[in-house]
Amino acid sequence: MKIRYFDHAATTAVAEEVKDEMLPYFTENYGNASALYDLGKKSKEAINISRGRVARAINAKPNEIYFTSCGTESDNLILKGIAKAYRNKGNHIITSKIEHPAILNSCRSLEKEGVRVTYLNVDKNGFVDLRELEKAINKDTILISIMMANNEIGTIEPVQEIAEIAHINNVIFHTDAVQAIGNIKIDVKKLGIDAISMSAHKFYGPKGVGVLYVDENINFVPIQNGGHQEDDKRAGTENVAGIVGLGKAIEIANQGIEEYNNKLLNLRNYFLERIRVIPYTKINGDLDKRLSGNINISFLGVDNRDIMKELNKKGICVSAGSACSSGFIRTSHVLSAIGLSEGIARGTIRITFGRENTKEDIDYLVDILEETIKKLRIQN
Repeated sequence: MKIRYFDHAATTAVAEEVKDEMLPYFTENYGNASALYDLGKKSKEAINISRGRVARAINAKPNEIYFTSCGTESDNLILKGIAKAYRNKGNHIITSKIEHPAILNSCRSLEKEGVRVTYLNVDKNGFVDLRELEKAINKDTILISIMMANNEIGTIEPVQEIAEIAHINNVIFHTDAVQAIGNIKIDVKKLGIDAISMSAHKFYGPKGVGVLYVDENINFVPIQNGGHQEDDKRAGTENVAGIVGLGKAIEIANQGIEEYNNKLLNLRNYFLERIRVIPYTKINGDLDKRLSGNINISFLGVDNRDIMKELNKKGICVSAGSACSSGFIRTSHVLSAIGLSEGIARGTIRITFGRENTKEDIDYLVDILEETIKKLRIQN
């Protein structure tokens, strides 16, 4: 049975060009990048090339790029690293109620250590209220962390305006851009962003490698002890093959970002036209300031667990929300924050399009969805 994959916000397949560039670093150029002999120097050089590729993609400097194991580690490193580095200045962090669990759970961990955290509300489309943000800032505020694009409903936050508010108040601004990288052209200097988290497997790179960009004028404290890798900020033997893959993947994504977005937007619009055949549905989030390939849709009177079980039987992969949350068990914190009732949220799935998807795939998806929802509603 052919698999139709519509969960690109969860992960993507490694691109062929990325895989080809990674392979030599598993078998031939396998040296430890900290070693002084030539085999190790080849690995070090490969890491530096990737560092440059990432820097160029977001208009940063190579020395502002730190490789990690994933977006979650990048989020932990910047939140906890800033909290430790600036504890003498203040102990207040501002974030939103719809952040990724890596941010929310890091904040909860910091609260146990005496850090005060403000969790901003969002409106029905998932946008942070800038006036509420301004009011939340006080003399002890050291960091604002608001995601660039939401992983469930695709809402793109006004990060440039948030950065301006942060800097007027002498506060550092971090954005979790895990969903945005590869989908949005990002210029950290133009947008005024001080720190960004990224993860390779969201833009056709390998799993197990991420990036943290931090402006060179901002200090942060490492959160794990070990060697001197990544300019003493992230100890541990480097994942050379993964870093090489990330560098190639971000370069490819950046070069073709406009064409890719147009493709996804056309697929999304086609889906929205076709899905009208199913009554009592609701699209969640804003349709303008939104990731091109994201659809978050609620079907009244059904349970998302039942929907996904039926779709899976037909070779269709979708999700109930974040791949890092137990969406099968509890109501999504994102859907709750935008005001959806538990009944509507329970019937919600996330569909995210990618490179390999076609209109024929969407026809198949909508046909199976129509059949599935009709059957489940009769059963209920």
